[in-house]
Amino acid sequence: MAKIRHIAIAVRSLAEAIPAYRKLLGDPEGTEEMVEEQKVKAVFFSAGESQIELLEATGPDSPIAKFLERHGPGLHHIALSVPDLEKTLEEMKQAGMVLIDEKPRTGAGGERIAFVHPENFSGVLVELIEES
Repeated sequence: MAKIRHIAIAVRSLAEAIPAYRKLLGDPEGTEEMVEEQKVKAVFFSAGESQIELLEATGPDSPIAKFLERHGPGLHHIALSVPDLEKTLEEMKQAGMVLIDEKPRTGAGGERIAFVHPENFSGVLVELIEES
């Protein structure tokens, strides 16, 4: 069974967005990480058993920069943890779902991840993260 790992929000500026999330979540620090492969700077805040991830583009060719150009700031994706990422991807592919990543790649924290196209989930991009 999949569990919500985090909800990711695209922001134009982490410096501008962080104070509101710190106040809301009572997490004064958060955890910051550069994800070079995705060309983003991410900050994670605890939110109960899940997290909220704020994403800022590190360059104009970042997927987050492109998202912000098209949609503006807001919900970028929902991340779910799954016990066996490769098996889940294969099952989704066999069910006719459109995958962005047919094979796992490395995401934040060095975790194995894959994205599933938003057309499968009413316009919401879904990230799958293999449970560690």
